Amino acid sequence: IVAHIHYVLFGGSIFAIFAGTYYWWPKMTGRMLSEPLGKLHFWLMFIGMNVTFFPMHFLGLDGMTRRIHTYDSGMGWDLWNGVATAGAFIMGVSMLIFLHNALRSLRKGERAGNDPWDGRTLESPPPVYNFATIPTAHSRDSFWEEKYGNGGHGSPPVPVAGGAETAGADGEHTADRSTHATVSEHAGGHQEGHHGIHMPGLSYYPVIIAIGLTVAGYGVIFHETFTWALAAVGTAIALVGTYAWSFEPASEEPDPSDE
Repeated sequence: IVAHIHYVLFGGSIFAIFAGTYYWWPKMTGRMLSEPLGKLHFWLMFIGMNVTFFPMHFLGLDGMTRRIHTYDSGMGWDLWNGVATAGAFIMGVSMLIFLHNALRSLRKGERAGNDPWDGRTLESPPPVYNFATIPTAHSRDSFWEEKYGNGGHGSPPVPVAGGAETAGADGEHTADRSTHATVSEHAGGHQEGHHGIHMPGLSYYPVIIAIGLTVAGYGVIFHETFTWALAAVGTAIALVGTYAWSFEPASEEPDPSDE
């Protein structure tokens, strides 16, 4: 049980968290992480995880229980716990490599550009204010189609960070167009049947809703004489804030000609 739960928690959750961190790092910071250091981080963490948690299968079969932080010598668990400890140190080294990679990236990492992963669809970051109009997808790989033509099929050019020119499989050079440039083709005015995207504006009503929900939550959690009255008052405040926020005038849509 101990081995299984650690494999699920670490292998299924921690690895996924790091995968998301590597994927979104260019958008969050504007810089790329080092690929060699990233690979070294992955393999050390992968090896360390298995060296740490795989011996726990044998420890469980030998009778070692869960939630035990110390044990008497001579129980037969010394060897595999020693191996697991070594694996934990390996994982610790991998985390230090990631921290070094992150700090190095923030200081002098390669500029990521607007399309660091050569996105196929519309997942690549849009302009800061969102798309000026709802973009139209003409194919499953709509972004590739707009960048490389041919319906987005075939072997696309290998992108170079920063918008440099790239070469496709046929040897023909194609400019690596950013997401902003691609979307701007849709931003020349509302197409027939299309409407601008609702842009959020500054409002204090969310704060009122948050205060109401906090008061209501306190009233529900603590069972005292007057707390149900607090719950009712907090709910009323939250409903009033929600109603007022719903009918608050929307901010003006961005004018593409101002870009």
